[in-house]
Amino acid sequence: MLALDSPRWDELNHAYGSAGDIPALLSQLDSFPKSNGYRDEPWFSLWSALAHQGDVYSASYAAVPHVVRVLATDPTKADFNFFGFPAWVEICRQRRSAAIPPDLEADYFESLSKLPSLAAVALPVSRDETLVRSALCAIAVAIGCVELGDAIQELNPTVLSEFKEWLETR
Repeated sequence: MLALDSPRWDELNHAYGSAGDIPALLSQLDSFPKSNGYRDEPWFSLWSALAHQGDVYSASYAAVPHVVRVLATDPTKADFNFFGFPAWVEICRQRRSAAIPPDLEADYFESLSKLPSLAAVALPVSRDETLVRSALCAIAVAIGCVELGDAIQELNPTVLSEFKEWLETR
């Protein structure tokens, strides 16, 4: 995985230019910050820079292994972002048929492959529906069911209610 102090970050890009600022944001994840609102940091800046309006960037693929690395230290401490962010990057990558820089590819896919087992640790202790939805999305994406993962992530309480109504009228 690309070291957080590697000069390569300056060569990678995100939605706003050089990704030299991303390692500082990623290092904040070690404390398992919770997102209680849309603009809570460091998640707001990470999502904005690395998964901006459905676009992903070279730095997105370098960041995902770091998110999963922290998640692996204690999945029971994670909020939905730790599963949702890697899953969303992969969903966007596949939607856009975006290329992964060759030097980042192996670590990126290896980190995605760890999501199902990490979800298996986190889910039994969580009663947070958003975390459950993100973890299930991550499982689907990690095993190659990207469209299913995309659908799962959209099943917020309103959509789920509408979906259940639709099922009953079929």
